[in-house]
Amino acid sequence: MISFKFDNRIIMIKLNDNGLVPAIAQNASTGEVLMLGYMSEGSLKRTLEGKSVWFYSRSRDDLWHKGEISGNYMHVKSASTDCDGDTILLQVEPDGPACHTGNSTCFFTSLDKLPDFERSNKGSGILEELFSVIQDRKQTLNEESYTAKLFQEGIERISQKVIEEASETGIAGITGDKTHIAQETADLMYHTLVLLAATGITPEDVWEELRKRRK
Repeated sequence: MISFKFDNRIIMIKLNDNGLVPAIAQNASTGEVLMLGYMSEGSLKRTLEGKSVWFYSRSRDDLWHKGEISGNYMHVKSASTDCDGDTILLQVEPDGPACHTGNSTCFFTSLDKLPDFERSNKGSGILEELFSVIQDRKQTLNEESYTAKLFQEGIERISQKVIEEASETGIAGITGDKTHIAQETADLMYHTLVLLAATGITPEDVWEELRKRRK
């Protein structure tokens, strides 16, 4: 979470686990939604101070001055946050098309049917996806599912598996075999997520506890 002071008011912005906050750019003159980007504390500071939009590029892992390559800068007319402080709205005057395709907006693809989904392959995105599957197995209790079987066997069995996998992960660490360590850690994380689901705890509860411990 970061804070900014405007007109003697402290405004709090909630950052996600990657230290970013989504930011929507909207044409101040037409109301057209132009694009969605992400901002870090640094890019938001530059945007508010310089009055042209800076995002944070997740692919380059660096600050990104919108328009620095195309020349299609976005000039900020106003900036606001939603009631939860976890999304930013930028009212801008663009110098040209917002999208790299040449379209005025990045939102030009109509959804007239359910699309295919591309899952996150990074970090906590995989954990969230796996936890969602585990929750589904808990509800359906498919007899062919190993996860459902664990839920049927109860909390003692699930806890026993977590202890077993933690031990095997530690042993793998002693051997120094990186592949084995990754495999055993994956087993431990999976069974830990099953334990969370069985006890009514979510990964976000764990993330919040980790945030409290961050120094």
